[in-house]
Amino acid sequence: MKYLTRFLSAMAVSAGVWSLPHAVADAVTLRDGTVSFVQPPRLVSATTPYNNTNTWDTTYYFTLELPATAGEPLQRVSFNQIQGVEEIEFNQKTTFAFEGTRGREGANIAINGEKNSDRQKRTFTITFDPPVTPGRTVTVGLKTFRNPSFDGVYLIGVTAFPSGQKTAGQFLGIGRLHFYSSQRHHLF
Repeated sequence: MKYLTRFLSAMAVSAGVWSLPHAVADAVTLRDGTVSFVQPPRLVSATTPYNNTNTWDTTYYFTLELPATAGEPLQRVSFNQIQGVEEIEFNQKTTFAFEGTRGREGANIAINGEKNSDRQKRTFTITFDPPVTPGRTVTVGLKTFRNPSFDGVYLIGVTAFPSGQKTAGQFLGIGRLHFYSSQRHHLF
């Protein structure tokens, strides 16, 4: 009898939880009209399949998770090189995005023709068209003309912006790419 009572109690609690209304997150709007994420995206990974110096026509993959509770779609992402001996130049014409991760590619996601590069600030920005809806994982493939000539660690800061005219960017973290010299040094 006590087992039946426990079972029925557990079922009643479960039924109560399932019947609760699901909270839907609305965007955060500041007094000046600036829109922000309720819960920002998360930088999951930054990788490249080719990490030798001077490798031509490579891709750097940045995977972002946009939680279902973000409150706003993801409109833009900026990539800012904050460390590295040499500036990495991205190929604006061939950069792409898709749903999912590098190992589990889903449908392509359109990027607006306006891919902006600011060489002085070492920043590259893409705009999704249409914006990415909350609850999705997105990978951006930043195409480069070539990997840096100098080996070492290159750090790229990632900032996400919600949809809207006046938005507050959210810094998601730093992608770390390590490049190795492909020359072999012989000691005689």
